[in-house]
This record gives sequence, C-alpha cells and structure tokens, in this order.
Amino acid sequence: MTVFIIRRLMQAALVVLVMSFLVFSGVFLVGDPTEILVADDADQAEREAVIESLGLDKPFHIQYLRFLQKAAQGNLGESFVFNEPALQLIMDRLPATMELAVAALLISVVLGIPLGVIAGLRPEAAYSKAIMTGSILGFSLPTFWVGIMMILLFSVQLGWLPSTGRGDEIYYVLGFPTSLLTLDGWSHVLLPAINLALFKLSAVTRLARAGTREVVHQDYVKFARAKGLTDRRVIFVHVLKNILIPVVTVLGLEFGGLVAFSVVTETIFAWPGIGKLLIDSIGLLDRPVIVAYLMIIVLLFVFLNLLVDICYSLLDPRVRLQDIKA
Repeated sequence: MTVFIIRRLMQAALVVLVMSFLVFSGVFLVGDPTEILVADDADQAEREAVIESLGLDKPFHIQYLRFLQKAAQGNLGESFVFNEPALQLIMDRLPATMELAVAALLISVVLGIPLGVIAGLRPEAAYSKAIMTGSILGFSLPTFWVGIMMILLFSVQLGWLPSTGRGDEIYYVLGFPTSLLTLDGWSHVLLPAINLALFKLSAVTRLARAGTREVVHQDYVKFARAKGLTDRRVIFVHVLKNILIPVVTVLGLEFGGLVAFSVVTETIFAWPGIGKLLIDSIGLLDRPVIVAYLMIIVLLFVFLNLLVDICYSLLDPRVRLQDIKA
C-alpha cells in the first residue's frame, strides 16, 4: 500500500504542475485587466504605473515563475479588485459551496442507489421503467431551466421554500461555518441542492441499475438464494457490497464535479459560494482569483482521484497488486 500511495502522489504532483501551466497560460491570454481597473480618463503614466504595480509588465515566463514561487509558499496572488489574497477570498466562500455539494451528494446517494437497485431487480416492471425515464430527464433537462422552474413553482407560486441566500443561522463545526444544523438552513439549501443533484442522481441511478443487473446473475447470488437467505439479506449483503466499487469510484470524482460545476446553480439561487465569486471575477478580469479558483479545483480533483484510488484498492486488492507489479 505504501508503494501504491507514493506512486500516486508522484503522479499527482506532475499533474498539478502541468495543470498550473495550462491554467496560468489560458488566463494570461484572455483580456487585459487594466482596461477595467484603470479609469477611462487616466493618462499613460497612470496606466503604466498600474500595470507595473500588478506585475503585468513582465514577460509571461517571468510572471509564471513568480506564480510558482509564491504558490509553493501558499500564496496564489492578490486580487486586483478586492486587494485581498485570492486564496483567502476563495476559502471564505468555499464552505458555502462545500455545504451545497455535500447536500447534493447526499441526495444523489440516498435516492440514486435504492432507485437503481429497485430498477435493476425488476427491470420489466412499470415502476422500473418510470425510474429509468426519470433518469433520462435528469440527464437531458438544462440545469438553469430546472432551477428557474423550481423557483417559480416552490418559491413564487407555492411559497414553500426561499429562492436565494444561505440562511441567517450559521453554526461552526470544527471551525467551519454551516447552516445545515437548522431547519432554516435546510430550507435555503434544499432547492439549489436538488437542482445541482439532478444530473448526478441520474448517473448514480443508472450505474446502480447496471451493477445490479450484472450482479444478480452471478453464481454467488444464486447460491445465496439457494441456501434460503431472505431477499433483504441477499440484496444488502451480496448485491450492494459488489456494486459499491464502481459507485464509489464515480461518486468520488462526481463530488469534485459538484464543486467545480456549481457555478450555474449558485448564480441562479444567489448562493454565496466560490462559483458566484468566479463569475464576478471573470466579469472583472480578476486574474489572480480566476487562477486561484482553477488551481483549487485542480487540487480537489487530484486529491479526490487519489482518495478514490486508495478506496478502490482497499475494496479490490487486485488493483493495488497490479499497479505495484507494473
């Protein structure tokens, strides 16, 4: 296991280095922030002073090397607009996004796995076909349209749930703020969490169904039934255990996707997370914040991928052994 983890860490470091170059290059080539930061009536001297103060007068490779040097010290730059460390701005908003992503993941798991197992055990039943039809809709319907319809129905027409904000009652757990400990917090997070979870819920449902259809025909399941075990024991002990490997793999990476692609949901529901911060920063060409956001997402995906690999190797030791032999 130690060799396995060390090899994965070396691969992760290389991925982060390559992605840092791609991210910095992409942001460097897009727009000129001084067009927004400098007043229209400013003279050339004032403009050049701003450019020099931001370090934008240096060649690309110098800017990139300075970025790497500061990043190694935990400094991802200072926001052009807010005059604060970009990493601090993101960390202030990250708990809200993580809260939304966790709620969406819980919805995907709690509903997706049982629905997939039910559809896999009785594929010809009417309710199974209805479940699969619903999963297709979850894949097909645009997130922004579903969010708007949910606001119109549950907030405007019925008045059941608030459509914006995170809630007023914030508690701290292990130093991190959360609103999920109160009914007011859940009332605020429910609509955006469902909106964010729809695509992942459909994916988990179809994955669990496919795994169930494959497992129920295996010899060990037939043998368990022949021994006279109850259907509940067969499903929970033999079926669920063996469909968890692909589900764990997908869920680990999908959580990163929930964080990275929550931009649309956070914008629609005015959720104060890093997705909304990214949209505001793009509009202002705030390069340090954009780069810091993308690097945080890269690190999150690399970490989750490493965690998934470790969990996968624990669930199936053959993966670890094959990697070490290679």
